Amino acid sequence: MQSKILIYDGTFDGFLSAVFYVYEYKLKDVTIMNEFSLQSQLFSDNETIITESEKANRVWKGIKSKASRTGSYQLYYTFLSEKEGVENVMLDAIQYILGSKEKSDKDYSYPSILKIAQIAKNVGREKHRMEAFVRFKLTKDNIYFANIEPDFNVLPLIAKHFKNRYADQKWAIYDIKRNYGIYYDLNKVEIMDIKLPSNFDFSKTNKNYFATEEFEFHKLWQDYFKSTNIESRKNMKLHLRHVPKRYWKYLSEKLPD
Repeated sequence: MQSKILIYDGTFDGFLSAVFYVYEYKLKDVTIMNEFSLQSQLFSDNETIITESEKANRVWKGIKSKASRTGSYQLYYTFLSEKEGVENVMLDAIQYILGSKEKSDKDYSYPSILKIAQIAKNVGREKHRMEAFVRFKLTKDNIYFANIEPDFNVLPLIAKHFKNRYADQKWAIYDIKRNYGIYYDLNKVEIMDIKLPSNFDFSKTNKNYFATEEFEFHKLWQDYFKSTNIESRKNMKLHLRHVPKRYWKYLSEKLPD
């Protein structure tokens, strides 16, 4: 029997629409693939899935009725991991959950359920680190701006945290790896795109974009960090455990003078 590949648009609703299609047509030998990572395969029948919110919502409602709150959101976290082939691990887990008489989203003896729990844990860890290490810089337009480059697509997960924490100021967080960001205008958080010069360096504070006091704060913070850093008590191994080196680019005290 010829295998079928369902191609979706890369969104979570698109993925759920593909899951709906699997059930609607009772497909057995099927693979779900993001259109951006699609690779041609021999002996396969490709089908492009149209994202339909109503169908996506029906699938998500069905999942939440059969899984715990933690289990359903672990699926969402896993989707945001963007790992290759993760859609098919999720599909297998969803079919197992929906096909069980009792809640089975914590049945770690089932390989796909265990895999989702492991991936979701890693995504959750990245979410918390982004919430801890993001540093804003004040622009000349009085908007606090931060750039991130996380391993996983955690912007949708950190929006609520920053909206609650910085409710009284406009801010934007831009994912330079995925070329999109979120912007808070004192009322709501929206998805945004930014067109920047091709030679724009996110690792530096450009005087054309950022307020003068930002440079003063940067210097003040570096001086404070140096004055409180006791060389004889430095434990680099412990330091790296709590603040991995890949997050240093977000911290003022770690950037060059």
